[in-house]
Amino acid sequence: MPVVERPWATWTPPPGADSGDGPPRNGNGGTGRRPSPRPSPAPPASTAVAERQPSRSSIDYTAVRALRQQVSKELTAALRDLTNVTTARRQAEGERIAARLVQEHCDIKMRELGEPVTPQEEAALLDAVAADLFGLGRLQGLLDRKDVINIHILGYDQVRIELADGQIIEGEPIADSDEDMIAMFQVLAMRAGATERSLSSTKPWLDMQLPDGSRLTVVYQVSVRPYAVIRRHTLIDVTLDELRDTYGAIDDLLCGFLKAAMRAGLNIMVAGLADAGKSTMLRALASEISPKEAFITQEESRELGLHDTGRHKWAMSLEAREGHGARGADGRVAGEVTMSDLSPLTLRMSVQRIIVGEVRSREIVPMLQAMATSKGSMCTIHARDSRSVMDRIIELALQHGQEMRADLARRMAAGAIDLILYLTVEDETLIGGRKLRYASELVEVGGMSGEQVVTTLIFGPGADGRAVPRNVPDRLAGALRRVGYDARILSSYIQLGENNAGAWTRPLPTVGQAR
Repeated sequence: MPVVERPWATWTPPPGADSGDGPPRNGNGGTGRRPSPRPSPAPPASTAVAERQPSRSSIDYTAVRALRQQVSKELTAALRDLTNVTTARRQAEGERIAARLVQEHCDIKMRELGEPVTPQEEAALLDAVAADLFGLGRLQGLLDRKDVINIHILGYDQVRIELADGQIIEGEPIADSDEDMIAMFQVLAMRAGATERSLSSTKPWLDMQLPDGSRLTVVYQVSVRPYAVIRRHTLIDVTLDELRDTYGAIDDLLCGFLKAAMRAGLNIMVAGLADAGKSTMLRALASEISPKEAFITQEESRELGLHDTGRHKWAMSLEAREGHGARGADGRVAGEVTMSDLSPLTLRMSVQRIIVGEVRSREIVPMLQAMATSKGSMCTIHARDSRSVMDRIIELALQHGQEMRADLARRMAAGAIDLILYLTVEDETLIGGRKLRYASELVEVGGMSGEQVVTTLIFGPGADGRAVPRNVPDRLAGALRRVGYDARILSSYIQLGENNAGAWTRPLPTVGQAR
């Protein structure tokens, strides 16, 4: 008989986990998934999700903790005499033990207490035990949902969930107390990241990538209660064509220009507020890179995922690493690897293109140095509007050290950056709309004139704020022409003046303007 599928079974070990010889064989033919405690006919498709996911409030988490401790104890005993046990084998053995103990627990509950347990309830209990042991505990159920975009956790019992359709709902507690919540994230920091992280009284914050690619940020002690945010990246493998046709973030004119810019190897900085879609745009631009090209991505906390999409076999992903232990004479914590450390290293790795997920501190200086000696490099930066991007660059560069001056930072930026693409986000969820994300400006950086950076607005906001042609590029026209793009195609739109609406084919679905 078919078994009831459980969403937790999609959880995989952290990236980089050694698969070794594979897990021992079990009731599922050696796949590593745990067997169903009581196989039952699959429910109809229309009710399958509801039936296999009982309300989480019906799960006895006291029993979950006791069972998880017993599984952990038996697992340690079972693997005590083995050497070189792989992550996959440990997980499979743990699943086998958990399935047996959960079934025994349910049998005792039915036999001695007379409380019936349905196959769905037993499966949910098993999921909770396994998630507590190998996954993200009570959070795992939320991460298994494809419609969850962002999760805000203010203390263990206040959970705010943002759905893909714009709805905001409240979730159930993720732990039994604030202390349990922090303990869960401390264990997660040690075992789930590609590089080990810490969360402690000496470092009361955590920033890391979860096994499913989501971004986790945690802070405590400096806040009234522990606070955590999980950002889901729903668009990992995305193209410029998809941003144009499916998501309406760019039009055909800007799409063609950006494709040509990538072919020409121009250096592009993507700017915008938080949640404007900067990382998504960076991924879409990177989709234009030849699959034969070797390039490097470097990030404070790995989230771009360009090495995982299957498009770029030769993408090398570097991630900063926290240090542990005492500080040396230079003030550095032992074992620490910063973004500033990674940038000079990338220059010696024989690649022309370097992609930085986000510049937010003094690492912008080695990033600009790398851009000045490379082709097709990209990065993202937070900025309130396009006019403040250069000020933001200078502000971050001044954090590099006393030897850095504002005029020097300005000249470095002018010589390194070719294009600044600004993205706008409008949040209309409070008035019945949704979040709108689109490109609003594309600026050409043309070097220095005296003490000023020369810029040309190639695409600027149209009547509804979306980017439309404003000027034909000057300095970059030759590089674009060499890859088959004639920028004079923009001229006919520019001549329309106030009637210039670019090539946007659909109106911006803005609730505020409609009112």
